[in-house]
Amino acid sequence: MTYTCTTMPSPVGELKLVANGSRLAAILWENDKPNRVRLGPMTEAADNPILVRAVLQLQEYFAGTRNQFDLELDFAGTEFQKKVWQALLTIPFGETRSYSQIAEQIGNPSAVRAVGAANGKNPISIVAPCHRVIGASGKLTGFAGGLEAKELLLTLEGRQWLGSARLEGF
Repeated sequence: MTYTCTTMPSPVGELKLVANGSRLAAILWENDKPNRVRLGPMTEAADNPILVRAVLQLQEYFAGTRNQFDLELDFAGTEFQKKVWQALLTIPFGETRSYSQIAEQIGNPSAVRAVGAANGKNPISIVAPCHRVIGASGKLTGFAGGLEAKELLLTLEGRQWLGSARLEGF
């Protein structure tokens, strides 16, 4: 399977968008861990229609004129991961959920740590809004794009944080 990709600048750094045919398969961070999302060989194809649509919709999101994405997605992962990632898609713009709330939503309330691990492997960041998942205490927790990017995305969506004092690990 060959993936196509393009890159785009954003307020949270350069993003690499990856398509599998006509579906968006990944949005990768500039400093992403190499094996966080496992994909096959990629070729540059900025003219792939799904990548063109994804770039446009992300630009609108960052400009504050889009609060919902309309893209065909291709999640590659275990059945459990896919359940978690589908649950992410139900979190409304401007709202957050805890890992335990996601675990309850998918019918496995004791799987809080597994939900956290699946959230960390989410291949389609921003569109599948893993940045909207926070710690039970309300603090910002791990994020593949970094906690500063997570805070920026949540602030963009109207959530106000108390600066770095709310960021775990800072």
